[in-house]
Amino acid sequence: MISSNVIILGIRAAQLLFAFIVMGLTAYVAHWYNVDTLTSSPSQVNWLLAVSLFTIFSVFYLELAPRFVPKVSHPMVAMGLESGNALFYFAGFIALAVFMSRLLFCRGSVCGAAQATIAFGAFEFLLWTASAIIMGKELVKSGFIRRPAGKAPLSVPQMKEAQAA
Repeated sequence: MISSNVIILGIRAAQLLFAFIVMGLTAYVAHWYNVDTLTSSPSQVNWLLAVSLFTIFSVFYLELAPRFVPKVSHPMVAMGLESGNALFYFAGFIALAVFMSRLLFCRGSVCGAAQATIAFGAFEFLLWTASAIIMGKELVKSGFIRRPAGKAPLSVPQMKEAQAA
């Protein structure tokens, strides 16, 4: 069976790749609104742009902090980042989908980029939900505490019987 570490690493790579894709697509849509129209870019687009940046920082923290700076890594912070990213992407892709459905017309490459942003945002939501579930399972197994690598949990020493005289 494949280790959960390998699965998480694959999920993290996909999260990082999709975050860059979402960032590029939303930046294109925001640029189009800011340059080619008389209005500023919609808040839904700006939200997904901000969430993609938050995802990049989250992936770096979740993967690099436990390996190189274990004192700043905490399982509850990691769980908060996992679930927070899932909720942020859920809110973002739903809000952008509702915004796009209310447009009178949608044409050209900017419309395609916005539609692709919705799809990649949904994939990001699924990836973050999956990694949050895996992280939650590992948190429950470990007992919700941080253990330094190679050290056993604190326990009461075993009692030994005294030698009879």
